[in-house]
Amino acid sequence: LPPCCVHTKLQDRLQELLPAPSLRTPSHIPSRTAAAAMKLVLLLCLTLISPQLASLRRHNSRETKKKIKEPAVHDTVAPSTREFTFDLYRALASNAPGQNIFFSPLSISMSLAMLTLGARSNTKAQILEGLGHSLQPGSEEELHNTFQKLLQELSQPREGLELSLGNALFMDPIVSVQEGFLRAMKTMYQADIFPTNFRDSTEAQKQINDYVAKKTKGKIVDLIQNLDSTHIIVMVNYIFFKAKWETGFSPENTKEQDFHVNWDTTVKVSMMNREDQYYYFLDRNLSCEVVGVPYEGNATALLILPSEGKMVQVENGLTGKRLGKWLHLLTKRYSSDHSRASL
Repeated sequence: LPPCCVHTKLQDRLQELLPAPSLRTPSHIPSRTAAAAMKLVLLLCLTLISPQLASLRRHNSRETKKKIKEPAVHDTVAPSTREFTFDLYRALASNAPGQNIFFSPLSISMSLAMLTLGARSNTKAQILEGLGHSLQPGSEEELHNTFQKLLQELSQPREGLELSLGNALFMDPIVSVQEGFLRAMKTMYQADIFPTNFRDSTEAQKQINDYVAKKTKGKIVDLIQNLDSTHIIVMVNYIFFKAKWETGFSPENTKEQDFHVNWDTTVKVSMMNREDQYYYFLDRNLSCEVVGVPYEGNATALLILPSEGKMVQVENGLTGKRLGKWLHLLTKRYSSDHSRASL
């Protein structure tokens, strides 16, 4: 998964970037059901490899037809942060139609939360507003405690699953930084802190890229490009996830089938196919189907398939409350699963 790298220059653009609906980055594929569903598949795969669906499977691994109770995740995932995820998705989707989305809401929200540790006045207020918090007493503390607990939860080893999530701060030694900020970065966000000579921009860029490549086992290389000597601090967040499906797809059942890129374009791709029991819910109010496909290691990918022509309706209806409803109502049923790629 791509990390979120936040330069100090971001503070100069906070008025443009926050609140979340003003964010600008690539978006999605509109059109036919098969193509339109892909962006939501990516969104939920990135968002929900978390304690929420892990708890779902721990509590219900032996049940096949009984309705699933919503897991108690409110102590690790604040409702306002969940809303930020969907607000951000809608902002990305609306600003660059016709493109896929692949992003980590956790990386972005965590990086912004870390920025609040060193921000003051209007800058701090704007970041907190974008994350659904305020300057009211206790709100910022709740935000940091939430991410601290989430990092601790996600850092626990899981059999059959690799998940590495972390933060780093690369600072020029000429910068005087308050010790309280550095201490909070280390204790709350488990951040690694490195002295970096940005005056030698080539070496600084190599230092950062080598660190990220090592932490992501070579999956993310050349994260930073065209770094110049005017930088004094670079903040990095990375995620590495690797897991096998709990029940694998047989290569014998992989066949060439049509994939609808849009209304006018259809391409042949290799489609995996397997019939089994999956967590499933038909949301008639939102006109979509929701399927949970389990990985090894107590993680689940949550996939959404909008009904034909209902993509915008589904996008606009995504909320933390609705997600909770899906988790509560998902039941196991026998069905077939078709996937374009192995995740």
